[in-house]
Amino acid sequence: MSSEYLLVDGYNIIFAWPELKELTETNMDSARTKLQDILCNYQGYKKCNVILVFDGYKVKGNPGTVLQYHNINVIFTKEAETADQYIEKVSQQIGRQYQVRVATSDKMEQIIILGAGCTRLSARDLKKEIEETNTEIKKEHLERIPSKKNRLFDNVDPELFEYLEKIRLNRKD
Repeated sequence: MSSEYLLVDGYNIIFAWPELKELTETNMDSARTKLQDILCNYQGYKKCNVILVFDGYKVKGNPGTVLQYHNINVIFTKEAETADQYIEKVSQQIGRQYQVRVATSDKMEQIIILGAGCTRLSARDLKKEIEETNTEIKKEHLERIPSKKNRLFDNVDPELFEYLEKIRLNRKD
């Protein structure tokens, strides 16, 4: 288990990233799922513990929910608890023992988590880091896979190639 944690304020990130914010206009679940998928991919490469936190405080009687979504933890806070409050509480508990980074653009939240010994990451910084990670993944993956191109003359004996080339060019000896 990694000693590095990334806590993500879900709705804060969703509404800060244009492509996710656009999704919320038609379907909030789609935006949440897309963010979860993005973070799963990121976690798979970086191997840190990702905890994605969504506000559930407006849902009356909500006891809160903790889900495992592939390789990340997804939290829906309980009634009367915001994602900010949950992140602050977890930051206080683990911030001195582990390397904890918190992704949020909420200025007040950033000040509090810095006081807990955590590192802050704005929504823009997280997006940039994820894009750089995706570029790294593609580069590493593409370099390991041999070219799928298999042209007819790539594996032909040089003498045969020369003979066929003469025929192609209609040259006679």
